[in-house]
Amino acid sequence: MYEEHWGLSEKPFENTPDPRFFYLSPQHEEGLSRLFYAVTEGKGAAMLTGIFGCGKTLLGRTLLKELDRDIYKIAFITNPYLTYEELLMYIVYKLGGKDLPTRKSEVLVNVILERLNEILENNMRDGKKTVVIIDESHVINDSRVWEELRLILNFQLEDRFLLTLLLLGQPELKELIDANKQFVQRIAVKCYLGSLSEKETREYISHRLAVAGRVQPIFIDETYKVIYKKSGGIPRRINHICDLALFSGFGKGVSMIDEGLIKDVASDLEG
Repeated sequence: MYEEHWGLSEKPFENTPDPRFFYLSPQHEEGLSRLFYAVTEGKGAAMLTGIFGCGKTLLGRTLLKELDRDIYKIAFITNPYLTYEELLMYIVYKLGGKDLPTRKSEVLVNVILERLNEILENNMRDGKKTVVIIDESHVINDSRVWEELRLILNFQLEDRFLLTLLLLGQPELKELIDANKQFVQRIAVKCYLGSLSEKETREYISHRLAVAGRVQPIFIDETYKVIYKKSGGIPRRINHICDLALFSGFGKGVSMIDEGLIKDVASDLEG
């Protein structure tokens, strides 16, 4: 709606996991590097935790885009709030499993695990690596699910794992993992995402505007401190504030976004 007014090719502050908009702050770059290392070196399991709205899913999608599909077979699970049978089924399905049961009453865990093992071994023979990424892992509160996830890491040869499991979630994920001593020993790589600094907040905004086709500033210098203060440096909140500011500025017919407008839209969001 407001794109033409601001000289944009698309909306820059959508809260969707589009890797083109991924901003490499030092902590996001470190997180991406660690997960990439875990996958390429076959480390078994890795965990990325972070506060709500800090960009975990976007980081996961960016990793997904960087992995060569000719080498990696990937199951990206976006909603793991499932029973352990359903989750295993979904993983096998996303990895290309065929002729799976269609009714829950027909699911036999040992059969699904055997199907998964066949997929992993076939991938290995074909020179492929298998990766399972579970986003929003902190919602998993069934101990049986964690036990099954631990057990699938037992699919390994003497010198390598047959799959790499990546767990992405909010900080409480770490508590869930730490409570399972056998599982925590399997986590070879850990990383954490926090909020952006004030400087990073400014760079984040500029980066997203540039991706959307706008190089010239839209926000005057004084606005960045206000955006940072109102958002706490959390990317999702930054997006909300900036998107509404662009919409409001378009409605008012202004050519630049100032402090007052930012305070107004932030107040609307808080209210």
